[in-house]
Amino acid sequence: MRVLRPLTSKATYRRWVYLVLGGAISVPYLLFSAVAVPSLLPFVTTLERATLIGGGLTVLVLAGTAFLPAVHVLESTAVRELLDDPVPDAPAKPRTRPGRRRAAVMFVLHVVAGFVVSFFSLAAPVAIGVSISAVFTGHLLQTAEGGEVTVPTGWASAWLPVAFAVGVVLLIYAVRATGGGLRRAAVRLLGMTAADRIAQLERRTGQLAERNRLARELHDSVGHALSVVTVQAGAARRTLRTDPGFTERALGAIEESARTALDDLDHVLGLLREEAAGRAPQPALTELETLLETTRLAGTDVTAEISGDLAAVPAVVSREVYRILQECLTNAVRHAGRVPVTVVVDVTAHGLVARVANPLGTGTGHRGGRGLRGMTERAGVLGGELSAGRVDERWEVVVRVPWGSGR
Repeated sequence: MRVLRPLTSKATYRRWVYLVLGGAISVPYLLFSAVAVPSLLPFVTTLERATLIGGGLTVLVLAGTAFLPAVHVLESTAVRELLDDPVPDAPAKPRTRPGRRRAAVMFVLHVVAGFVVSFFSLAAPVAIGVSISAVFTGHLLQTAEGGEVTVPTGWASAWLPVAFAVGVVLLIYAVRATGGGLRRAAVRLLGMTAADRIAQLERRTGQLAERNRLARELHDSVGHALSVVTVQAGAARRTLRTDPGFTERALGAIEESARTALDDLDHVLGLLREEAAGRAPQPALTELETLLETTRLAGTDVTAEISGDLAAVPAVVSREVYRILQECLTNAVRHAGRVPVTVVVDVTAHGLVARVANPLGTGTGHRGGRGLRGMTERAGVLGGELSAGRVDERWEVVVRVPWGSGR
């Protein structure tokens, strides 16, 4: 029957455990109220006033500790596990001030309701035992003044155990109702507000942006390394018997490119695992000569014209422009074949202009896709612009990044 369902429902007893947990949490506060404060204040006031003051101070202490982050985690975990997770999207630690206030109110309600329910839960079995004993002895309980409440013995008082047993059943219904009320309160108090949802969306957007950045890092670094390795491996195979010196240089280039790609891969995986220690720094324009030399070892004739101080370029600009130039050289090796490539980098006090150009060669000339989109995004993030396309019989990529007063 529907009326009897609360007596057998697992949810009822999970709520009971939740309330008993609140009662257990209330014990230190009760000790503070009933023992610590009244034992000290009678020196300056009466015992009755000390008790009232102790109760007030206990409420203040309870309200104060309700704002502790550990308390928020405890309360959210208890609600999730014992009240059937009424707010599955609620954060364990509210990040806004209103959210922390509502979580504190939920904790106070939990402790107060838990104390009341725990008191009756402990008193109920004692009352049943005393009532059964009173049927035979006639002694029910003693009053505070030292008197005694007696009842008739035998069948005349047999209704007492039945009444207390009915009281236990009513307690179960009360637990069900109280737990349901706290569950509804949790929906209102622990549910995400508009500010919480905005903060969550901002964090999610930041995570997606970081994943996209890491994907570009892997695409640029590993793609460049694999292009060099492919070209050099083919060249080494053809000259293995005729030109051992060139073969040795090609194998060295393969080794260096693979090592660099592994370092970059280790760096990115470390970021994904949120491991900050032991991660290699990201390459920047100060390492441009190494990148050019690696490309030359792949059999591509690279001419570089660098003006200005590369070390003076802002760190974030230096890292991103390095990746753009790396992607340009990778595309030249992959799509144009063995054609001469010109790299021009001009650094001024207010900005940077980098240009990579090469003949179209014998390749397909197709340079679209993720690589070009990634370079455009990198330039856009820096507040710059990137253009790429055919200029006469050459493929040219130009990136301009201003900074300081040059914006």
